[in-house]
Amino acid sequence: MALRELSSLEKYLGLKKPNKYTTQGDRKVPVLQNNNGPPLVGLVTVACHLVKESKRPELLGDGAEGRAVVQQWLEYRVTKLDGSSKEETRAILKELNSYLEDKVYFAGHQITLADIFMYHGTHSLMVDLSVQEREQFVNVTRWFDHVQHVRGLRHHLTPVAVLRNRIYTSRHH
Repeated sequence: MALRELSSLEKYLGLKKPNKYTTQGDRKVPVLQNNNGPPLVGLVTVACHLVKESKRPELLGDGAEGRAVVQQWLEYRVTKLDGSSKEETRAILKELNSYLEDKVYFAGHQITLADIFMYHGTHSLMVDLSVQEREQFVNVTRWFDHVQHVRGLRHHLTPVAVLRNRIYTSRHH
């Protein structure tokens, strides 16, 4: 999954020459052999490198605080979301729903790498939820629907149908 995600990120970033990746260990941690130095290991490390390579620093957050918030959510993704059990999923969605209550994006006022990775990380969870279950997590569903419609982001992931009349109240129009 991580290799597919990195490939999708490369396309979103408009990187012309695809990189060659390998994996290591039981968890299939992605490794990028960097021509200019030692291999880069780990999903977040490689992704941040790709963003810098694409000269899109805004995806890493604005200012020191914005960059820290992006890093926080990238870490959340790989330490808490990835590999979570079915029982933990509800608690995670509840936590994300609360966080996103007054936000459009995870960090700042524009899409960042945090949104891209949280979108990829929550996709399978959202696919598995019924429409009624998605309505219980209205803020996550609103954010997810918004991000899945960002041009060039979804690539290999199937769209998740969202009933807009339930997640977008009249005060949000």
